[in-house]
Amino acid sequence: MCAEKREQAYDEAAIKARLATELPHWRYEDGWIRRTYRTHGWKGTLMLINTVGHLAEAAWHHPDLTASYAWVEVRLKTHTAKGITDKDFALAKKIEEVVHWQPATEGGPLEGTPADDQRFAYIKYDK
Repeated sequence: MCAEKREQAYDEAAIKARLATELPHWRYEDGWIRRTYRTHGWKGTLMLINTVGHLAEAAWHHPDLTASYAWVEVRLKTHTAKGITDKDFALAKKIEEVVHWQPATEGGPLEGTPADDQRFAYIKYDK
């Protein structure tokens, strides 16, 4: 067995630069990269939590989550590196990709959630 390689943590300037270019809706605060997602209510909040949970488990990199009725905050950092690493950026990007997927904008056969009917709304997409 080979020894585990410790991930390299980025300094604050590098973290903020990467967030600005790669993940503009995320922020760096108190040693974590963070993103607050707004939902239309409890149904959307639970769906978002389960989505993040699935992605995190599949990646074997687990965020901290805080939730309320109509929002979820996702916080990422690599505990073994005591900071933000490539793992955090990679998982954040995957979360963004999946949470903000809107099939109707792709022109394919999937129509997506009806945007004009609040009975079905669940995620408040970034404009």
